[in-house]
Amino acid sequence: MIYEVRTYDIKPKSLGEVEKRFGEAYEFRKTLSPLAAFWHTEIGPLNQIIHVWPYKDIAERDRIRAEAVASGNWPPKIGEFIVNMRSEIFIPFKFSPEIKPGKMGPYFEMRTYTFAPGELGKIQKVWEKALPERQKISPLVGIWYSELGGLNRFTHIWAYPSLDARNETREKASATGAWPPSAYAKRENMPDALLVAQENKIVMPSAFSPLQ
Repeated sequence: MIYEVRTYDIKPKSLGEVEKRFGEAYEFRKTLSPLAAFWHTEIGPLNQIIHVWPYKDIAERDRIRAEAVASGNWPPKIGEFIVNMRSEIFIPFKFSPEIKPGKMGPYFEMRTYTFAPGELGKIQKVWEKALPERQKISPLVGIWYSELGGLNRFTHIWAYPSLDARNETREKASATGAWPPSAYAKRENMPDALLVAQENKIVMPSAFSPLQ
């Protein structure tokens, strides 16, 4: 499985109309393949929408997107509001849960880390060991590494019922000594990956997002 993450920067004060038009167009688009999630930013870089599409592989993505465009019902008519667009293809880590429709949020934290070239293997080993204890405290939505787009990046997404719950959860996780993974690596004398940049944003779902 792959996830295509499409991030659009939109004009200020346009979110309501953008989500309205996108939601209307999605009624057709979901007959070809459904969204995994649709979010807008609440904290971090503002005026962004993020739509996440699951596909079996790149070939399926290309086929479905071509069919959608050929229908004349896609893409949504939101071009007048878009400032910038980018797309990335992510592959889930083998221990990542699959995104399924349901209620997990409504607050989702997306943390994207850029690591030095050649460090992915270390990340996989340390995170696989550290995650079980962390997931006892709050659910993981997904953890993926980039294949196309910005390279040497991985994204992990967490769900919380409130921002207070997010802060409390992070304090509890840190107190275990097994989180963050760098702490686990140090404790267990494992080689840790070299990170060179970190980004963070809090996002919330639209009304039509399958993941709430």
